[in-house]
Amino acid sequence: MLSTSLPVVMRGTTPSARSAKAGVARQTIKAPVRSATLSSRVSVSHIGRVQRGPVASRARTLTVRAKESDEIPSLDWDPTDPAAYTIGILGDLHVDPRDLEHTMEGREHMKSHLKDAPNKFLVSLGDLGESKDCTQTQQLYAGTTDCFNLVRDYLDGFETPFDVVGGNHDLEGIDEFATDKENLEAYLEILGKKTPQFAHEIAPKVLLVGVGSTVFRDAPYTSHEVFVDAEQLAWFEKTIAEHPAEDGWVVFCFSHAPIIGSALRVLQECHVVNGCCWLNHNDKVSSQKFIQTVRSHSNIKAWFSGHFHLSHDYEDSITFPGGNRRGSCVFAQTGVMTARSTRDGKRHSRFVRGNADGFEICTVDHGKGGVLRLDATVFYSDECAVGEEPEESQGVSGCSVVHFAHPHEDYDHDQWFSAYVPEFDDGCFLPDPKGVLNPAGSDKDFSSRDAVCWWNMKDGAVLGGHNGMIIEYDPSTLAPLGMVVSRDELENRRVAVIDDGWGTDALVLYDDDSNDITVVQPNEDGSYWRKVVRNKIHRTREMRKMKAAKQWLSEQRSEETDVNVLSSYGPYKNTAGQVMGLSTKAVNPKAKAQA
Repeated sequence: MLSTSLPVVMRGTTPSARSAKAGVARQTIKAPVRSATLSSRVSVSHIGRVQRGPVASRARTLTVRAKESDEIPSLDWDPTDPAAYTIGILGDLHVDPRDLEHTMEGREHMKSHLKDAPNKFLVSLGDLGESKDCTQTQQLYAGTTDCFNLVRDYLDGFETPFDVVGGNHDLEGIDEFATDKENLEAYLEILGKKTPQFAHEIAPKVLLVGVGSTVFRDAPYTSHEVFVDAEQLAWFEKTIAEHPAEDGWVVFCFSHAPIIGSALRVLQECHVVNGCCWLNHNDKVSSQKFIQTVRSHSNIKAWFSGHFHLSHDYEDSITFPGGNRRGSCVFAQTGVMTARSTRDGKRHSRFVRGNADGFEICTVDHGKGGVLRLDATVFYSDECAVGEEPEESQGVSGCSVVHFAHPHEDYDHDQWFSAYVPEFDDGCFLPDPKGVLNPAGSDKDFSSRDAVCWWNMKDGAVLGGHNGMIIEYDPSTLAPLGMVVSRDELENRRVAVIDDGWGTDALVLYDDDSNDITVVQPNEDGSYWRKVVRNKIHRTREMRKMKAAKQWLSEQRSEETDVNVLSSYGPYKNTAGQVMGLSTKAVNPKAKAQA
């Protein structure tokens, strides 16, 4: 933490390829601000350059979090500037033909901001339809032809060029279409798309890149994982590489779910434990490709995602780069329009306006009549002179981009309990996890919602106790991956890491009143977190069979009979080498652990 005044000067000294022949407009704005990583006041002078693209030989950044009383430099945005652009961004629509009031209201709010805007474009982040029976057909509405047609008419009504990325519910027409391929073809045809991905240059060297989910029925685990297929991923890496920052390109990325490493707020008891937080969450290799691309390409300046149905009123609804291995990219959560879909009562969409000097990220607040709120300002810079060279871990090491996080009256970081993300200096790291981690007399109770600690296993896995569970974290980004041990299994148990005698260690659970010990076995792919939630199409078919079985037995006995339906499942996990002698006894498929 620096304790001295840190003057930061952003100078534009050398015209980029985009502005070599352009004149220079000099604008200096001084603003005292307070940084989240600096304890002193910071004086910032900004010199803007007309028609200037960012020079990206360095991917260094400075993030400044201002107080409400601070003056903050504003982007000199002129709608008549040929380099000016605007982007409207819609979160999860989940349209329901029975309830369109907020959906239509939100469109009018967005249209009022897009009207007469320069180089305008609209992006929908997917999950187009409601995942319920909205038409009294006993079929899900999302992913159907009727849903796609309604959404196409709705998006056409913005009277703005648009494109869409697919979400986890957009191939959910399981009764209308037999395969993901057939469902995807209908989605693409009706929405006017040639491919699930898109790339649009909306202003000189400003590129919008989107990737969409293409798997539902074929998902090996939860169907609500947002999965970008290998063909799209290869296209994404190639497209980013072909539009380098050195040539003046600025890229904005869009996907339904965020990527591992974005550090956006996620809900541990929803998306984390269900294994559907991140793009390609269940694929250890491909899930890392996105953050690796961000780290290695400073042309990616922002990435927008939805999926969580959370508003923009949290500090981590926007995350900024700077000493955290997130390249030059700002990540932004996008909320929802309707009260029916919001988790926290707020109804938000995103709005971006930018030019050659930078861009602003705003909120369209549908609960307040569509008012536009400024959340963050990003300035590009050819050079950044820092009065004192701080440590890289402090998040400031010179800068090619300066970010301002704007305060607002709606800021609330406590309303929703976010998943914990470990940090090496958070005081919770256990550097030598040998033996019992919560011995008698210690203050660690792993079943408590207050317990927080984390450690490395010898096999490279990162595990931690948080909110009454043991969670696995991604070793590269420390993003939460999923639940390893549930709260009920941890109650009154000791947790220990022991040597297994073969060069690795084992995580075990035991209690003081019995001789039983539980080995928490890693999965066959080496991970620990439990991929509990199964493919939705299989679960739907099973529930239909259970419903039929209950009705059939009731008819055989009497209408008054209270039928208890059990199911038997496979495959079964054990260490047996042959089948005979094993039990396939049925279980209650709706049984839930006691909290």
